[in-house]
Amino acid sequence: MAAKLTTEEEQATKQFLEEITKWTTQHGVSPLSWDVAVKFLMARKFDVYRAIELFHSYREMRVKEGIVKLQPQEEPLRSELLSGKFTVLSVRDPSGASIALYTAKLHHPNKTGNHVVLQALFYLLDRAVESFETQRNGLVFIYDMGGSSYTNFELDLSKKILNLLKGAFPARLKKVFIVGAPVWFRVPYNLLSLLLKEKLRERVQMVRMTDLRRHFPRDCLPEHLGGSLPLDAHSLNQQLLLSQNGRVDPVDELVSIPLEDSSIHIPGPEAMKLPELMAHINRLQRAGIHQEYEEIRKEAPAGTFHHALAACNQERNRYGDVLCLDQTRVCLKARRNEKSDYINASFMDGYKQKNAYIGTQGPLEKTYGDFWRMCWEQNVLVIVMTTRTNEGGRRKCGQYWPLEEGGQEVYGHIAVVNQRVEKHPHYNKTTLDLHNTENCEQRQLTHFQFLSWPDYGVPTSAVALIDFLGAVKRQQEKAVKAMGSQWRGHPSGPPMIVHCSAGIGRTGTFCALDICLSQLQDVGTLNVCQTVRRMRTQRAFSIQTPEQYYFCHTAIIEHAQREGLLTANQ
Repeated sequence: MAAKLTTEEEQATKQFLEEITKWTTQHGVSPLSWDVAVKFLMARKFDVYRAIELFHSYREMRVKEGIVKLQPQEEPLRSELLSGKFTVLSVRDPSGASIALYTAKLHHPNKTGNHVVLQALFYLLDRAVESFETQRNGLVFIYDMGGSSYTNFELDLSKKILNLLKGAFPARLKKVFIVGAPVWFRVPYNLLSLLLKEKLRERVQMVRMTDLRRHFPRDCLPEHLGGSLPLDAHSLNQQLLLSQNGRVDPVDELVSIPLEDSSIHIPGPEAMKLPELMAHINRLQRAGIHQEYEEIRKEAPAGTFHHALAACNQERNRYGDVLCLDQTRVCLKARRNEKSDYINASFMDGYKQKNAYIGTQGPLEKTYGDFWRMCWEQNVLVIVMTTRTNEGGRRKCGQYWPLEEGGQEVYGHIAVVNQRVEKHPHYNKTTLDLHNTENCEQRQLTHFQFLSWPDYGVPTSAVALIDFLGAVKRQQEKAVKAMGSQWRGHPSGPPMIVHCSAGIGRTGTFCALDICLSQLQDVGTLNVCQTVRRMRTQRAFSIQTPEQYYFCHTAIIEHAQREGLLTANQ
């Protein structure tokens, strides 16, 4: 490498590589190189955990947007690189930062899809930040809107470009200048609020063409903005294409690992430390957090519901509008003379753990057998029930297990015996023995029922729920340890079944809290919005009300204050 790192920076790079190598070894791919590691660390000022978050965010974003195995010499990417729409200038600003330029006027959505624009953007920026000078001194991004129309602007693409640059790209983004914004963009000024996450908004400045030149010395910028920038033989775009020669992106192998092969809940862009979360809540207040939830709620489900809507399966759904996605549903193992493998249950990832939970509805009398069969087939050790069987005079869930000590019931081919009931102030803990009548095998699992959660509402205090969560996790850990060498899956064990009535409201809230608190304990950051968004891609409609979403935030703060992680006046 052309320039040296300090002793502290070298130590941070070694620590970063140790952590990432654990992940690459797990997936059987080549380790990350020293130079690539430095690029991610530079972008986060050698904060190792923030750099790890950035690495996973970058990889996840590239997979999601299809920015993998880029072939710049092939169409349509080659033409996009040579269009002049996006480039990195050959000069730097006075601080030594690279200057990237995007010309909105040259974008025609009817000719070029957003996918190709993003490919070109990340190919060029990735190559630009290979420079140690750029890594150290950062990047200035000029979003030239001069002469553009609303069509050129293309809201969705612009939102992705601006937010991904800050949240998921390995460069120090020093400033974003939006130049020559037309009237429709400036007046309502809240278009910026719609486009940008808070952390990025602070670095964005809207300026006129003439004002922009005050920020840069003479000869830094092209002769005219708002027009086509001719790409001569010396432009970065041309040089990169000429020097490609079969060059392989050093991150390509890692990016090519499908997302489903790793946990979906990993630290990501815009992860917040506790004081930042507190400031976020204080700034938005309850109404603002509710509005944040409404934006999530408007997003269409990330999949299809064909099996849940099939005529033979509809009676197996407790609620006609709460269905499970085809892509993440739990399939019962095939049995003779059975037409369907359907149960209203979804695999849900946990923090750094695939299929940590099975989110499901409260069993119906006609599905008791399916429920216990699923428990057996998935090696379940713990069931978490966050509802009472009856609430407000309405049936919320069937009595699907023998309630009294010594009681036993047979559900399909699974006999369930109640061995012991422990009553706690806010929950009951029941030890159940399962007997498979077909193969005479026997297992034990623990059933937890939380009793202090009103339907559609939230607990008055988070303390009881978080204590309950702690008891659940300790039992799961104890049960996995007891299995010893019989269990060869993830160290945290088989999926934990979590249900309420519909399996989305209280179920989603419980899982979101577990994921956020696990990340907080691991790396000291969390992001409720990101967690809920991702959760809803697996168990559609998870978190049912704005109040439940708000409770996730306040519960974390209450827990942090109780644990001394955050003082009351922070």
